[in-house]
Parts: sequence; structure tokens; C-alpha cells
Amino acid sequence: MIPSWLGSETHTRSVLKAISWRTLGTIDTFVISWFMTGRVQIAGSIAILEVSTKIVWYYFHERVWAAIDWGRRRRSEQHRDS
Repeated sequence: MIPSWLGSETHTRSVLKAISWRTLGTIDTFVISWFMTGRVQIAGSIAILEVSTKIVWYYFHERVWAAIDWGRRRRSEQHRDS
């Protein structure tokens, strides 16, 4: 039996979700930084720093939420609502 604090997602799934989300977020950060500064080099530096830190934070955020049962439907409730 898997302990509830591990959640129902694998670490690989959490990592891939973090990467896909950060890709979108980094593109957004790059575009906003470029617009605000007018300099591609500065925008790129900001985007690289931002993706490096936020992907780690997002992974841990996902793992914490995966361990929280609050707001989840039980299996019997999921089948009724489908």
C-alpha cells in the first residue's frame, strides 16, 4: 500500500507536469521581460533564472498537494459524477 503522503501521482508525472507548466511560464516571462526592457539578452537572462528556480518550487508544490486528501473525490463519487 502506498502511504497517503506520497499522493496518487508518480514522481515522473509530477516532474513532466512541472516542465510543461514552466515552459509556458518561461515563454510568458521572456515576452514580458523583452517588452519591458526592449533587450532580448536581459529577457533571456531573466527567463533562464526564472525557469531554474520555479521548476524546483513547482515540483515540491505538486508533491505537497498530492499528499493532501482535502478536496478529492472518493472513487465511488468519481463514478457517480462521470
